[in-house]
Amino acid sequence: MTERQQQGQAGHGQGRAGRTDDRPVAADLTGRVALVAGATRGAGRAMAVELGRAGALVYVTGRTTRERVSEVGRPTETIEQTAELVTEAGGTGIAVPTDHLEPPQVKALIERIDDEQGRLDVLVNSLWGGDRLIEFNTKLWDLDLDSGLRMFRLGVDSHIITSHYALPLLIRRPGGLVVEITDGTVAYNRAYRENLCFDLTKNAPHRIAFGLAAELKEYGGTVVSLTPGFLRSEEMLDYFGVTEETWREAIAKEPHFAIAESPALVARAVRALAADPDKRRWSGQSLSSGQLAKEYDFTDTDGSRPDAFGYFEDVVMGGKDATEEDYR
Repeated sequence: MTERQQQGQAGHGQGRAGRTDDRPVAADLTGRVALVAGATRGAGRAMAVELGRAGALVYVTGRTTRERVSEVGRPTETIEQTAELVTEAGGTGIAVPTDHLEPPQVKALIERIDDEQGRLDVLVNSLWGGDRLIEFNTKLWDLDLDSGLRMFRLGVDSHIITSHYALPLLIRRPGGLVVEITDGTVAYNRAYRENLCFDLTKNAPHRIAFGLAAELKEYGGTVVSLTPGFLRSEEMLDYFGVTEETWREAIAKEPHFAIAESPALVARAVRALAADPDKRRWSGQSLSSGQLAKEYDFTDTDGSRPDAFGYFEDVVMGGKDATEEDYR
């Protein structure tokens, strides 16, 4: 991994939705309504597209539109594009520009979903956008304080604000699903993530999922935290100077990139969870894309089943004599 990745940036950031139909999860979500908060790019975009591929109507939100670029600074990916990809995949995509740190905007978003659909079955909190703020291997007293506190706002406050307004609609019907997207499993994040603000921000979704699971239990709801592995994101692909088609060329520069996964893997995990009639068995738990790929028997777009966190925990951190290919 790059130095940043070695310090724990295994994850969710930004990535290409790509094609996710090489081995689709057998799950029909026709008639379901989903909100993917933070669907401009990466895992968020891929999850929205995969839910659409299953037949869902998907509201996609974010701050980058064709008219305005967010602080992330990537104008080439917009929520309008995501909505179009959802529709092209077979669902219905609806783009709603939303800053999830602004409660009035989130309130208006949920009121619109209620007015137009009268239900919400799946909420995916994939809100982040703070990669540029991370200073790894920096003591708290040497951190840029504004950047550290901004990470909390982007990765914690936004999730809480969104759930505050969305959950009353979601719990109207039993069987609702909330997915808290984060970076790292509970087990992986026992190791310090080398930046206190980042460490706290990426552990918070696990506790959010744990707490909300208790609160939604009486309503028949399921809440989980979910992490991708070493994601082949736009940012990471750009860093290595490769594309989704040529990503293996980057392994020569970074051997651990051999365990990388496309955003399709975590997208298929969300689709499988949403369609599982017994999904409540997962409620309150920390899950990974690789773990659910085994459980629900789906693969990445290349037909492999990468288990990034198994690899990092066993081999990179545990010293086991094995290779990346043993975890694909």
